[in-house]
Amino acid sequence: MTGVAAALMALVAYELFQVATYGALGPAAQAEAAAYLGVTWPWWAWALLIWAVVTLLGLARVEVAGRVLAVLTAAEIAIVLAETISGLASPAGGHLDLSALSPSTLTASGASGAGTLGVLAVIAGLAFVGFEQSPVLGEETREPRRTIPAATYTALAAIGVLYAAAAWAMQAHAGPGHVAAAAAAQGPGLLYGLSSSGTLGQAAQALFMTSLFAAALSYHNVTWRYMFALSREGVLPGALSRTSRAAIPPAASLLQSGSALAAIVIFAAARWPAMNGLFFGGGAMGGLGVMILLALTSVAVIRYFDSHPGGESLWARMTAPALAALLLGAAIVLAIWHFGTLLGTGPGNPAAWLLPSVFGAAAVAGLGWGAFLRGRRPDVYATIGLGAHAAGQATLSGRRPS
Repeated sequence: MTGVAAALMALVAYELFQVATYGALGPAAQAEAAAYLGVTWPWWAWALLIWAVVTLLGLARVEVAGRVLAVLTAAEIAIVLAETISGLASPAGGHLDLSALSPSTLTASGASGAGTLGVLAVIAGLAFVGFEQSPVLGEETREPRRTIPAATYTALAAIGVLYAAAAWAMQAHAGPGHVAAAAAAQGPGLLYGLSSSGTLGQAAQALFMTSLFAAALSYHNVTWRYMFALSREGVLPGALSRTSRAAIPPAASLLQSGSALAAIVIFAAARWPAMNGLFFGGGAMGGLGVMILLALTSVAVIRYFDSHPGGESLWARMTAPALAALLLGAAIVLAIWHFGTLLGTGPGNPAAWLLPSVFGAAAVAGLGWGAFLRGRRPDVYATIGLGAHAAGQATLSGRRPS
């Protein structure tokens, strides 16, 4: 039952990520088109245009979207590295300040600093979202016990080093006492301006757009894959796991497109802010959801190895997951307590407690549905967690596979 609850929470989190990206894509495309093309379409028109492209790619073979994402990611990493090197090579005052690398700056303000730490943990979680997806692809690898850990740790190391270096470069280039004001005034432009080369800055701005597009496409594919997996195991309707000739479940993919379309239309019709409302709100919610899932997974690891002792080390089966659960749990409490700060609404706004409660509702719904399946449809319940083997187990138990 807890597995079903966690799965529904994951589905909600990645659905929020997928929808939120259009809240940044629309305004970013609007600004670039107005500056360089003289086109003044509203943000939602650009969001709908990009939505149509993502919808088409979402129905193509996975290899097509994979190649697009690989090319865009490689170009983005190269540009960020170039901007980072340029920023560190030209620090304010002529020398590098190491104060930005000190962990003490996170809690320098006492109790308010602790609250800030919880908010920053969610933002950091947003930056790292995606590394946890490698186990989802385990059934497609030849040696998952070697390939999956290697891919996960490599992704974590690469993301951590790249983002830390870029953040340090922005602080060094603007100066410790001026970086906050510069970030508030320039936004993403703070990174683009690290290089004196105008061409590199323009390329960075263009790749900011492609990075958002890559995120939209990636979240789209991740979310339909969750739906496909849950449908294959009987948790969701079977139609969501039926694949086309392109080996894509079109119903699941189109359902993702429909949810994004609804969000764009609602925000446009209500004249709600796309960037602050849809992007930051949805992204903060998704980041909180992933943090909750990682904390629950850490506890599940301890429980699993307690009942299934094997050849894993004490660090892998107990120490590391316990530390992760403790630290993530503390960050989640701080983040929820100060969620109004994260949304920019303040603690008195109902959204500060109403939005995080969505994951509680998803967990309760998952527990209830899992209990129903265990009591009324035990053949379906028995296949949950079997992955690609679910259809075979369903046939053996007499249930028609989806």
